[in-house]
Formats: sequence, structure tokens, C-alpha cells
Amino acid sequence: MSVGISIRNAFKKFGENVIIPDLSLDVQKGEFFTLLGPSGCGKTTLLRMIAGFNTIDGGEFYFDDRMINDLNPAKRNIGMVFQNYAIFPHMSVRKNVEFGLTNRNMSKTEIRQRAERFLDLMQIGELADRMPNSLSGGQQQRVALARALCIEPDVLLMDEPLSNLDAKLRVEMRTVIKHIQQTIGITTIYVTHDQEEAMAVSDRIAVMNKGVIQHVGTPKNIYQRPANTFVATFIGRSNLLEGELTMKDGLPHLKFANYEAAIPNVKEEFKTPQKIVISIRPEELVVSRRSQEGFKAVIEDSVFLGLNTHYFIRLENGTQVESVTESTIESIIEPGTEVSLTVKTEKVNLFTADGTVNILEGVQNDVISSTKAGGRAQKRLAVG
Repeated sequence: MSVGISIRNAFKKFGENVIIPDLSLDVQKGEFFTLLGPSGCGKTTLLRMIAGFNTIDGGEFYFDDRMINDLNPAKRNIGMVFQNYAIFPHMSVRKNVEFGLTNRNMSKTEIRQRAERFLDLMQIGELADRMPNSLSGGQQQRVALARALCIEPDVLLMDEPLSNLDAKLRVEMRTVIKHIQQTIGITTIYVTHDQEEAMAVSDRIAVMNKGVIQHVGTPKNIYQRPANTFVATFIGRSNLLEGELTMKDGLPHLKFANYEAAIPNVKEEFKTPQKIVISIRPEELVVSRRSQEGFKAVIEDSVFLGLNTHYFIRLENGTQVESVTESTIESIIEPGTEVSLTVKTEKVNLFTADGTVNILEGVQNDVISSTKAGGRAQKRLAVG
């Protein structure tokens, strides 16, 4: 059985250092929810508060309608997968998977049947009698996941579970984890600092910085319409340029360097001349060797990565930007070459001059307002 998770006004500090100042969050029943952010942003601290491994210094934590603040971790019915797997080296794979069931007043037959089900689900049944030191990293992670799920928890918590694996195995295991989660339908909270990993597995993502949630939304919405410049630069890469929003015949235009373009989807309350920050992702900046509409720039360097080529470009005003272009059979553009740039204006994002607000329509941010959190009511912020 899965549960929904509600957190209201969570507060945590270590000594005099406040790690989480005031955090509220809702995770839906059966959802794959990821806490994403840089090291030290508080995501693992929050996960351990949910698990009961860290004390809760303030706020309320609920599994459905049951407050769990003072509930013993053993009684929260959670499964936990750690970064270092935490597999018992002196036990066989089978004994590791069965471990969580041994104190549950179950018969040996029931324990064996339950363990075999999850060994098969994780495709490690043939490894049941092996010892952990003979397993690869991916196999050990499958054992850890089978052990966490074997107790049939209400919530699965995963703390950087793939960080010790090589790049190819990470991609394989994140596919396995997502498939298993969908098969079982268990509420899952997943912690990572890897943006691509978060995008690949999550139903929704909460982007955190310094203990504060910046944006909660689907991977698509967070990438395409980030709530602020921190989110825009943390999820993928982005060229941030200082520019202006101008009005011509009632239609907003963005302006930077020698480039100007109409941007019709500015929110009504921001349709006024002002300084702005323009976010252009590398794939939204189109490079051409040939003269065309756009603005001039000079290639400074390039990196060929097979499918794509990354160009580092200097604009006429001295600003350096990056462009990602699908590689062609033609030769790579040499440094020093003058090129023409155009912008896929339907994809760019515009922010207020301080970078705190995206002024375009289409931003969906499920962050819960702290003023409403006390009543356990969710307010969707800046929905365009």
C-alpha cells in the first residue's frame, strides 16, 4: 500500500546552521518524486527527516493523514536504498533480501516466497546463493532495491542510489528503477544531484537551493519554463544575457546586443518596458556560416561530441555564449570564423532583472506558499 506524503513548514538546523528554514511539500500517492539540487542544499537532510533518521526540529510530516514526527523509524514502513548499497557482506544475496522480513512474525515459507518474488522482479534470482563480494555494482544495487521492496513498504526512499556506478550502468539502472516503481506503484522519493537522471525517472521534480524549494513540476515544464534563473541554469545549460523588454504597437519585444524579436507570450502584468534577463539554451541558438537575418558573432572554440557539436561564440558586445548544433558531414567551423546567429524565440525564457521570476506564460510551479502551509492547503504559484 502506498501513501501520500505531506510536509508543512519543515525546519532543520545542525548547531547554529539552518539547513531547511521553512519547507512545505506534497508528494502524491504512487508518485515518483525527485529532490534535485547541488550538494549541501538540504535534499538528503529532508529525506532522512522523512525516514526518521534525522530529528524534526519544526513542522509537521504526514503519511496520508497520520503525523509521523515522533513515530519510530521502524514503524514508518519505509524501504530505504542508500548510496553505498549497505548490503551485509557476511550474508548471501537471498539472506540480504530476506533480512527485513525476519522480525515480522512470518513463516520461513512465506519469507522464502516473498524474497523469491522480488529476486525475480529484480532479475537476480540466479544470484540468490552468491555472496555480495562476488557481485558487480549494478547487481549489488539490485540486491539493495529488492531488500527495500521485499518488506512491501508504503514509501520507498532512495538517496543517490546510482552515484557509485559508471555512466553506462547508471543509465541501465535508472531504467530498471523506473520500471520497477511503475510496476509496483509505490510512492517514491529519490534524491540526486544529477539533472539528467532526475529528468529520466521522475513524475515530478523539486529543485532545491539552500534548503528552499525553487520549482516543483514535471521534467518538461521545469526544463522548458523554469521558474527563475537558478532553475534555468541548474537544469541543463543556459546562456544568461542582460537585455531589455520593449513595447512596439502593444507587442512585447526582447532586445539584446544587436538583436530584437517579438515575444507575444509575456504575462500581462509584465508588459512594460524594463530590464530583463534572457535565458537561451545552447540548442536554442542557431549558428549559420552564411549571412542571414540575425546578428554577427565569432567562433572561439568547438567541441565535437558525435551527435552534437558545441560551439563557444563571442558576440559583438564581448559576451561569450554556447551553441549546440547537430553535427554534419561538413567540417567543423574553425575558430575565428564570423558566423550569423538566430534565436528560437518561442523557446527562450525571460526573467525579471533580479532573476527571481519568469515573466512568460506557461510556468507551472507547484511550490506551496508558506503563508498557506499552516492550513495544509496548496497554492500553485505563477501558473500561466
